[in-house]
Amino acid sequence: MLFFFGISWPVSIIKTLRAKNVSGKSPLFIIIVIAGYACGLMHKILYSLDWIIYLYIINLVAVSTDLILYYKYMGKVPVKSKTA
Repeated sequence: MLFFFGISWPVSIIKTLRAKNVSGKSPLFIIIVIAGYACGLMHKILYSLDWIIYLYIINLVAVSTDLILYYKYMGKVPVKSKTA
């Protein structure tokens, strides 16, 4: 689950970087996901230290990057090119 769910974050980051548009994204949802990954990471550190911790770290960094991009591009509307 961590692996396949984690694949969606780089895709989202790439989409945001290309479009410079965050419409449709929810910062509340992103924050809830960050909290979930942080709790999973803490559990791994405290009770079950193994290689899965790296998936939590990678996903936490990716989701945090997505949140940073949200705040960077919020309020910006992409300029549409005019064609003749």
